[in-house]
Amino acid sequence: MLRFVLVEPAVPENVGAAARALKTMGFGSLWIVNSRAFEAKQAKILAHGSGEILDQARHFSSLEAVRNEVDLMVGTSAKPRHHRDVLLSPQDLKTNLADKLGAGANVALVFGREESGLHSAEIALCDLLTSLPLAAPYPSLNLGQAVMLYAYALSDLDGETRSQSGDAGQYRALREKALALSSTLGYTPECKFTQWMLEHLPLLDTRSLGFMHQLVDKMNDALVEAKPGARSVDD
Repeated sequence: MLRFVLVEPAVPENVGAAARALKTMGFGSLWIVNSRAFEAKQAKILAHGSGEILDQARHFSSLEAVRNEVDLMVGTSAKPRHHRDVLLSPQDLKTNLADKLGAGANVALVFGREESGLHSAEIALCDLLTSLPLAAPYPSLNLGQAVMLYAYALSDLDGETRSQSGDAGQYRALREKALALSSTLGYTPECKFTQWMLEHLPLLDTRSLGFMHQLVDKMNDALVEAKPGARSVDD
């Protein structure tokens, strides 16, 4: 399922506009981080016809709490405050998410604050980053507009349906397994190799992720055989 996540929205009208955009484009899952703006009267007025999305919105105390409930987290970023090589357009994001959602993955698309966007530590929590191509770097889109454009770009994804394939968590499992293997090989979480790996693994489709699972398992088995007494990353 595709979840739209608003981090600390300060303007209730923007939350209401976001809910209306989601309803219009066929989405219904809105999560809010550290804000009660969705409960305000102004939000309900702007939501017009989509009040149930506000009524059913989930509240989280932090983005870390959201991270713990999803398989893949995608951050939206309008400013170059990150050090990532990969920044997906909405169309590229749609291609990337299509088979993951079809496999039942739980995906969060995260929008930052009206004034300051996502903080660096929050961007670091995201598996992928996406940005809307703008004709000019300023003025930037407001929150409601950004949600509307992404909802429109992703509207024909089957974001409300969960598959029964059993592959929903394979990226998250592979990420944890690959991090453990990287540590066994002597790479720190901050080194370029580990950062490159974390940035590029979520670009793979579900079939390729399956192959990577096999490769990581084989590498782990080879390490255990080469070092008697070594523990498997699955232990």
